[in-house]
Amino acid sequence: METYITVALPELDVSTRQFGWSGEQASGFLARMTNDVLRFKPTVATTCYGMNDHRYRPYEESIGRTYESNMMAIVLAFNAAGTHVIVGSPGCMGLKQPPWNWVAGTPEDRNLSLCTLRNIDIHIADSEHAGFADVFWPMYKAQFQAREQWGTNYALAGKDSVHPGWAGHLIMAYAFLKALAVPGDIGTFKVDLRSNKARVSAGHELISCKDGSVTIKSSRYPFCAGGPTDDDNSIRSGMALVPFNQELNRLTLVAKGGKAEHYKVTWGGASRNYTAAQLKHGVNLAEDFPINPFSDAFARVDEAVAKKQAYETRQIKELFHGKAGKADMEKTAADSEQERAGLVAGIREAFVPITHTIVITPE
Repeated sequence: METYITVALPELDVSTRQFGWSGEQASGFLARMTNDVLRFKPTVATTCYGMNDHRYRPYEESIGRTYESNMMAIVLAFNAAGTHVIVGSPGCMGLKQPPWNWVAGTPEDRNLSLCTLRNIDIHIADSEHAGFADVFWPMYKAQFQAREQWGTNYALAGKDSVHPGWAGHLIMAYAFLKALAVPGDIGTFKVDLRSNKARVSAGHELISCKDGSVTIKSSRYPFCAGGPTDDDNSIRSGMALVPFNQELNRLTLVAKGGKAEHYKVTWGGASRNYTAAQLKHGVNLAEDFPINPFSDAFARVDEAVAKKQAYETRQIKELFHGKAGKADMEKTAADSEQERAGLVAGIREAFVPITHTIVITPE
């Protein structure tokens, strides 16, 4: 999510932090949110609780009441702080029995429990005018679709039925980005092959256009992910299970005015063939070219984001809640922010404009 917001929406200049704590229930976050989160005065927050709160067992009214009480308190605290909160539902569990002997019930029992907590989240979001991100249903439906397409060994919710790989994480990110109402238009390149003219949308600069060769300097990136589509630890696989590229990752090439019926489009080191009608309608380069001229730069930004997020985990878990924080919370916060600032700068240094060329050749 942070990498997407960084490269696809740079004009917003969003500052992003992650405060996740492995194994946490909503009650744990409620107890620490003032110290750990609200001190930074967030304008928008996303939550994703429920997996641990459902206690890996069939639903009980006491589980629902406890969860609703804690989530309501979290939302009210964000509201009081002037933060718009997106309440994310829990995801689903896998269809295999987890490896822990304390897990109770069947996979259907546990997913029904998680879906019930999801419904509680909807009620809270509606009553308190918060946003809602439906993580459960896209994941639940996608795991059946994936098993039908790629076999029963495909584990969207993770090999242990709880901790998803990259395919599952992509679907979770899709749910939150949809809830954040990101526009999804990375850019549009319109080429008139007859007049040798082109137009590009905001975030991109036209350098040249001649004989079907268009050179552009882009300050917006598409979300780039290679890898197989049948691997539950592949981001590209997750993209095949939800309309991520169609709704959130549109880098559109429109070409018309040529005389041929078929064209080869070369972008970076790859080529694809299209009909004249397809190009006139528009094709999504981000979907059709998994490896493209943005891929290397995107990977550098993503790596810089990962480094910052790894530090933020340490900042909260080891510093804020460790010896340093107990000794002097305000000094610990100030000192750790200085170190974090260098990692934020690293993301900005990695995110540079990319000059690339699209070649449209009649076939």
